[in-house]
Amino acid sequence: MIDKLKNWYFSKNALPYWCILLLDCAIVIASGYVAHYFVFRAMSVTTHVWGILLKYCFFLIFYLAAFRIFRTYLGVFRYSSFTDLMKIAEANALAALACCLVRISPDIAYLFCYISYREIILSAVVATVVMGAFRIFIKYLYDSMRTDVTKRVFIYGTHTGGVGIAKLIKNQQPKRFSLQGFVTDDKKMKGHTLMGVDVVPNDDKLIDIMTEARATVLLVSPLKTKDLTDNQEMIDHLMDAGIQIFITKSAEEWDGKSDLQATQLKEVQIEDLLPRDEIKTDKEKIAALFKGKKVMVTGSAGSIGSEIVRQVAAFEPEQMILIDSAETPQHSIRLMMAKEFPGVKAETIVTSIVNKERMEHIFAAYKPDCVLHAAAYKHVPMMEDNPCESVTNNIEGTMNIADLAVKYGTNKFVMISTDKAVNPTNVMGCSKRICEIYVQSLDKAIKEGKIQGHTQFVTTRFGNVLGSNGSVIPLFEKQIKSGGPVTVTDPNIIRYFMLIPEACNLVLEAAVMGQGGEIYVFDMGKPVKIADLAKRMIKLSGAKDVEIKYTGLREGEKLYEELLSNQEETLPTFNEKVRIAKVREYDFKEVKSELQELIKISLNFDKMETVAMMKKIVPEFRSNNSIYEKLDKV
Repeated sequence: MIDKLKNWYFSKNALPYWCILLLDCAIVIASGYVAHYFVFRAMSVTTHVWGILLKYCFFLIFYLAAFRIFRTYLGVFRYSSFTDLMKIAEANALAALACCLVRISPDIAYLFCYISYREIILSAVVATVVMGAFRIFIKYLYDSMRTDVTKRVFIYGTHTGGVGIAKLIKNQQPKRFSLQGFVTDDKKMKGHTLMGVDVVPNDDKLIDIMTEARATVLLVSPLKTKDLTDNQEMIDHLMDAGIQIFITKSAEEWDGKSDLQATQLKEVQIEDLLPRDEIKTDKEKIAALFKGKKVMVTGSAGSIGSEIVRQVAAFEPEQMILIDSAETPQHSIRLMMAKEFPGVKAETIVTSIVNKERMEHIFAAYKPDCVLHAAAYKHVPMMEDNPCESVTNNIEGTMNIADLAVKYGTNKFVMISTDKAVNPTNVMGCSKRICEIYVQSLDKAIKEGKIQGHTQFVTTRFGNVLGSNGSVIPLFEKQIKSGGPVTVTDPNIIRYFMLIPEACNLVLEAAVMGQGGEIYVFDMGKPVKIADLAKRMIKLSGAKDVEIKYTGLREGEKLYEELLSNQEETLPTFNEKVRIAKVREYDFKEVKSELQELIKISLNFDKMETVAMMKKIVPEFRSNNSIYEKLDKV
């Protein structure tokens, strides 16, 4: 009989609302008898059985009205929460208040049988307790009978975020996790229990405790995400023990009030585990720069360019002119803009920045207020093999865009450079250093009145971004999925990493700060050993027997990247994550003459001659592990 009832109820989506309403009404009437018993004793109950019934049937009108106001009958018993219990208490309190007001009339007080204020209040209290207890019992019964395959978990964090995750996983359908305990850094919480499970300290015994509890997952509160990423030793211990790490939103993304959603709970990625500081920017000033303006983004379909497009579009520019030579990715940007920013007028144009005639037509038609120049060839080995194309696309293309910006009255021009431009050891880095020199010397010429215009040229210089098309992470992921080996060039190679949104955020901040002529250097945080990154990714994947193979440095590759050269110093800005590099100044007329000669040489497609000219323009360019090293000995 019990099994039949269980299967009937728990196979339903929910008990019909009218059944819940009838049950609550029955509880109200039964509570009336209980209250009358305690106030007037058993003799009075047996004497006034029908009077009590009629009296509470009359009062039921007020309870029904309160149930309707608070919609207490629309909840699903098996998913009852504290909010549901509060609604019941509020509804019964309102109904009791209404009954007391009506009881003031002597006619009502003695209708059917006498009723006191104390009885009304007591019956409401009893009804609240019984309604709540019944819902909790059904929820407990349902949870105990569920047969979902679950992972046993601990939650890192005992405050709002941690409790929010605990509530989320308890109500999740289908159930994925079974809560075994909380982990805390707060010594005062040690030895306490929370939501029926133990709170354990985050110390050297944590892994043993989790292993003993057969827990295989650690869920991280939004308020503890940064504490986790700052504690690399803890991460290593968890991964060594085979414990998965799940995170939700970061503290910056979560307002601390709204409910966490199941879709926000995801297994941690390598990007989430790299230590980095919070980046703060002045959103109001950035909005003032772009709101209602015409903004051009070159390289708009690339990793950096596409994120810049998204961030700028959020500030409601009047129009966006998006330039990229890659048709399919540019089409994706077109669809993204139509879907996510339908109110922003966007022109998605497929062309190359090298095509000066086409670019002039675009500038003349749209006259952008601001140009964010992200278009460039960026792969080091590719540019080592194709130095002439590096000159054409990176250098000549930048010259075209910069000259047109001045000609058509652009106010701000932001060029995105790279840390590889510092003491360059490869063609790509040198090409970007030459671009820096050109826009800086052009800005200087404008300020000195040698060239007519008012465009302010600003350069931003930063390192590798996670998740970009050229990042090692997608390559490592593919190699791990195929069973290895994971290829790392050198066991000691290190790189600085930053998330794409963070880097782009600072680019926009630099655009606001810049008065023209500055090279802004971003604080990339702590350097990361690529070999350690590969090992951690292998552990995160759960793959077994995947080896790391060291292949040797590629042509033009450094063991480490620099954001500043030996001759450069920095000046602080009002953002602690951004500094200004003090670099040598160049005469624009001389620079332009040399670059025109370089472009002319590159059209002969003689690699050695082209690179030799690049080395003449940038004397600190010393090739590394490259065929061009012989040029440094001349």
